Amino acid sequence: MMWSELLQNNYGTPAIELVRGEGSRVWDSNGNSYLDMLGGIATNILGHAHPDISKAVADQISTLGHVSNFFSHPQVLALADNLQRLTGENSARTFFCNSGAEANEAALKLSRTTGRKKIVSTIGSFHGRTMGALSLTGQESKRAPFKPLLPNVKFIPFGDVAAMERVITKKVAMFIVEPIQGENGVVTPPAGYLKAVRKRTTETGTLLVIDAVQTGMGRTGEWFGYESEGIVPDVITLAKGLGGGLPLGAMIALGKYASAFTPGSHGSTFGGNPLACAAANASIAFIEENNLLAEVKAKGEFLKSALAQIPGISDVRGDGLLLGIVLQHPRAQEIKGALEHEGVIVNAPNDSILRIAPALNIPQAELESFVESVKKVMRND
Repeated sequence: MMWSELLQNNYGTPAIELVRGEGSRVWDSNGNSYLDMLGGIATNILGHAHPDISKAVADQISTLGHVSNFFSHPQVLALADNLQRLTGENSARTFFCNSGAEANEAALKLSRTTGRKKIVSTIGSFHGRTMGALSLTGQESKRAPFKPLLPNVKFIPFGDVAAMERVITKKVAMFIVEPIQGENGVVTPPAGYLKAVRKRTTETGTLLVIDAVQTGMGRTGEWFGYESEGIVPDVITLAKGLGGGLPLGAMIALGKYASAFTPGSHGSTFGGNPLACAAANASIAFIEENNLLAEVKAKGEFLKSALAQIPGISDVRGDGLLLGIVLQHPRAQEIKGALEHEGVIVNAPNDSILRIAPALNIPQAELESFVESVKKVMRND
């Protein structure tokens, strides 16, 4: 049966039905193969059907599929321990959920424990589509149809230190910010921005929430995407790549806010599900054992250099394997379609940007093939 006869129209009707994946390749129902340079929007962190993740999930489903949060289980303890270790902070405590929006909803709720109500976010940000997360999202086109949203949310220019210092006061409960604005076209702030944000939020007692939903799990060559600034946030939100392709989100609170939630404060039926946690643990183990973070940095530098030399491309921005290819002319949808015709999947978050977020372990040969495909499409454009 047709998509439009079965599903709601919030995504429109997809033109392609994918039926199988292996590594960085997927196949549609007509047998056509595609190089997946989007990775489920930064979600399939180790590609499709990764043997370590597949084995971990198969072993877990044959042992214990789901328990309520009235009980503990080994996978959730192991994952919480992994995340605490990766933050480098023994104070870190994790709340598990199923998505980035839910993780940011949890952070929003946590901010209310400060006794303050005001929140600051950034213009162009994306923090989710549920009503609380949408209230934090700095994209008017997404917000307008669903107003009224939560009050007391102020939006400031991303990367503007002066605006940030002016607006963040002792009345602000939290400032939520992405290390890189992925949905806004892979926009990076100037060096030192997050360090300045940490200094100001510390001065005012404001929660600094780093939304690492897109930048997390090694996508930038760092575990969360803020480490190069030498800061420690109060809250980190994660999802996408965390579950290795399965639905999983996390809100990690550090320092004194790690104990802000008390029994009954918050919950999630499927949060910390054994299957998703098993996939996450397998992903972290593979990334560490194969030193993928350093590899991600090198792959990102290769792509930036190679793509920037192609006529019709004015810039390549981002870090690691979260990159935005800036086109000289606003024809991103056309270029995206042409690449799809060549067997390459990318995303066009706006008219001038192509976004890529492939698997961290994508082979160098496939990156080179991608560059050649872009050259061909841009030459024919």
